[in-house]
Amino acid sequence: MFCYQCEQTAKGTGCTVSGACGKTPDVASLQDLLVYGLKGIGQYAHRAATMGKRSNELNKFVIEQLFTTITNVNFDAARMGEIIVELGKKLEQAKELYENACKESGKDVEALFGPCKFDYTGTLEELTAKGDTVGIDSRIKEFGDDISGLQELLIYGLKGSAAYASHAEILGSTSDEVYDAFNESLNFLTTDAGNAVDSLVAQNLKWGGDNLKVMALLDGANTGKYGHPVPTEVRIHPVKGKAILVSGHDLLDLEALLIQTEGKGINVYTHSEMLPCHGYPELKKYKHLVGNYGGAWQDQRKEFDEFPGAILMTTNCIQKPKPTYIDRIFTCGLVAFPGVKHVDHKDFSLVIDSALACEGFAEDGPDKTITVGFGHNAVMGVAPVVIDAVKNGAIKHFFLIGGCDGAKPGRNYFTEFAEEVPDDCVILTLACGKYRFNKLEFGDIGGVPRLLDCGQCNDAYSAIQIAVALAGAFDTDVNGLPLSFILSWFEQKAVCILLTLLHLGVQNIKLGPSLPAFVSPTVLGVLVENFKIAPINNVKDDMAQCLGN
Repeated sequence: MFCYQCEQTAKGTGCTVSGACGKTPDVASLQDLLVYGLKGIGQYAHRAATMGKRSNELNKFVIEQLFTTITNVNFDAARMGEIIVELGKKLEQAKELYENACKESGKDVEALFGPCKFDYTGTLEELTAKGDTVGIDSRIKEFGDDISGLQELLIYGLKGSAAYASHAEILGSTSDEVYDAFNESLNFLTTDAGNAVDSLVAQNLKWGGDNLKVMALLDGANTGKYGHPVPTEVRIHPVKGKAILVSGHDLLDLEALLIQTEGKGINVYTHSEMLPCHGYPELKKYKHLVGNYGGAWQDQRKEFDEFPGAILMTTNCIQKPKPTYIDRIFTCGLVAFPGVKHVDHKDFSLVIDSALACEGFAEDGPDKTITVGFGHNAVMGVAPVVIDAVKNGAIKHFFLIGGCDGAKPGRNYFTEFAEEVPDDCVILTLACGKYRFNKLEFGDIGGVPRLLDCGQCNDAYSAIQIAVALAGAFDTDVNGLPLSFILSWFEQKAVCILLTLLHLGVQNIKLGPSLPAFVSPTVLGVLVENFKIAPINNVKDDMAQCLGN
């Protein structure tokens, strides 16, 4: 196997024996084959869309299966094999869609080659072997580090965006424009332009713009169903009683669980990226949604082991469960791990039964809270106060410190940086990277909290909207604001957000704890030259640079 899609890849260059995430070589090969096949569907679907013919079934399959290949989603080789069998059927549907579109439009059917002509049948062992022939390392050998790295940058951006598009689709929000963009980029990777540096750079920046549309789609879906987040104090220690812990990202799954547990004497807690759910009016109304337990995803094996109840994983970020809790952890949706019970989105009875059978918390913990819910609507509601504070010098600078967290050494930098932010500056944060400092006391500036939690990783959309609005108020662009981006990354959703920031022309981003292995020195040179992107250095020097000292 060869995989370097996450920040914790072995030796900072690539996992070749097994994934640092726990992914086995057969799963890695099957994921490579699945992505290759999705490019084949893109070849047909893109051409059909240009003639006005689309398939919601195919589009849903494409985004779900791109999401399936994100780090820490699906570790089950057998399930991956079933998906690839389904891929073969979907490819035939896509071919038929395209050929019928040609017939109706009076156009000749193109002679296509590559992924759309590959054979996706065979035993699990045969499919694994086929995956080995189309993996990342095969393209590195053929095209070199620069081109293959840029191809992977686009693929990872597509994967991250697919997670957001899938969340939106589950809530009933879809967009032909968004789905067409996915298929267009998948098709692009099968063309000669997909093998050239300049066109790959351009396509990556274009995808940054497309991802902004995806994030807007999800933001509208979340706020349309659950209301705009409002500042909300969230308890961070348990209360006495039976308990269920919900991790991942999916709001609809949390809502379904809250409905099904109402009146059953079970307290529901959020974990990791589910923390922002407490700010949504239509979720916070459930009184048995009592608080948040634990921190970021990488600490789950210890935290889940100590949690005296049932655990539900709704999306990515699952790690190999310990034997001590494997019988009380459940997956749903696209998440899968061998030996873990998988339940339907609509029926969480097994999770509820498990919680009732567990001992629960014997007593209340300390009554301590943190505040969430500072989405773009909430922040812009107090925009005049913020703007006046900037104009009169009470607020000197804004720092966006956030992104994915992880276990790799060096991430204490983000804690130390937040601690060193001067008292006359405001911190915006989002995603699970905030767990490095979100329980610290930062106080406020004239009633404006110095720490504003914007939400999940996809809520980078909120942070962008806030920045754009502030830029408009001061008649400048985002780069003209007293605003610095200090970003941590781990997996592919961080990649698509980075591409969006680059698409918007944001400069001087500091990225860490290490740079992506798939970004070659040549590509890094392009990013440095055009966007002044840089790896994190040390807190003192980086802070001085941000503040212009």
